[in-house]
Amino acid sequence: MSEKIKEIVRQKYTEVVTQNTGSCYDTLCCSPTGDSPFKESYDHLDGYEPDADFGLGCGIPTDTALIKKGQTVLDLGSGAGNDVFVARSMVGEKGKVIGVDMTTAMVEKANMNKAKLGYENVEFLLGEIEDLPLQNELIDVAISNCVMNLVPDKNKAYQEVFRVLKKNGHFSISDVVLSGEMPEKIKNAAEMYAGCVSGALLKSDYLSAIEKAGFSNMKIEKEREIYLPDEVLSNFLDEQEITAFRKSGSKVLSITVVAEKPCCAPGCC
Repeated sequence: MSEKIKEIVRQKYTEVVTQNTGSCYDTLCCSPTGDSPFKESYDHLDGYEPDADFGLGCGIPTDTALIKKGQTVLDLGSGAGNDVFVARSMVGEKGKVIGVDMTTAMVEKANMNKAKLGYENVEFLLGEIEDLPLQNELIDVAISNCVMNLVPDKNKAYQEVFRVLKKNGHFSISDVVLSGEMPEKIKNAAEMYAGCVSGALLKSDYLSAIEKAGFSNMKIEKEREIYLPDEVLSNFLDEQEITAFRKSGSKVLSITVVAEKPCCAPGCC
């Protein structure tokens, strides 16, 4: 089942690049105007490259990442390089930023953007978050933007983040979580998985995966509700089901969570 999910995600995100559809293809959580309710504006940030921004994020993880000059930063699910290029402006010429993505078309697009910009301290790798192509304790800071919810095994994903972080390293990750249950028709919809909803965990379960991986000092820096318009829900639910969903109190939330790898955590002392 997990491989089927990964293939759905690869296919949908390949379409974003090859068809230049941005975040609003098919019924991917978009409003009638074609805008994603998930996206936050990057226009004000140093290093922002519009050609690398497909509007697929749900936050701005670099805002709370405490990135310093000279550090090595990892972007999990780096897409066309949007957050990588912002992080590069923060680490400076002596730092390095690595992006990992499992979609070939995204990695190719990111490398095209890198070549256009002429950056030498940026690297994009094809790989999966559950099995990162990186050595132990290489990374100072990990970031990610609306990607971990797409990973079938979130426990394994956070274990991998823990493995590649240096002692006292930390992460800042923006993601989608749930408060309450989604209707079964939403959970089973491929478009809503690729659109960051049906693959999302309950917030408590999501935070539990982080704790189980060994992280400490976990904190939610930002949280906001994401409103799913009726026009989106009507692709999967009838009118009565939409009304029931609204009355249930269930919510889709965007959170940005930070946590640290302890200096003397089990397995790293």
